[in-house]
Amino acid sequence: MNHLPEPVRVVQLPDGTHTYADHLPATYAGPQVVHQHIHQAAPDKTVQRIALGSGVGAGAVAAGVYFGPLLIGALTAIAANIAFLAFLALVLGWGVHTVVKSVGSPEAGAAVKNVAKARRRGR
Repeated sequence: MNHLPEPVRVVQLPDGTHTYADHLPATYAGPQVVHQHIHQAAPDKTVQRIALGSGVGAGAVAAGVYFGPLLIGALTAIAANIAFLAFLALVLGWGVHTVVKSVGSPEAGAAVKNVAKARRRGR
């Protein structure tokens, strides 16, 4: 069964505009409005079929859509906390190193020099 209307012939008027042949005015007096009816096929459902898959319901898809961004947000927050703690450990380690180096005794300085000499000789 064909539910579409019979096609109507479109003609080009002398001024270059287009119109339906059955809507031609008795005396042409300027540009005409052309209404084109474009019939499209039903939307493709391939993406929906892939998303739902076999045995996966709409609830699982909705849960993925809802909890996916929450999971990404939680992982980002955890990564930011770990990065902050690593930076804090670096700063505290540098501070302890600086304090120990400045407060150290002459014996400690001599020990450092001895270790440096031993390293150079071991090469």
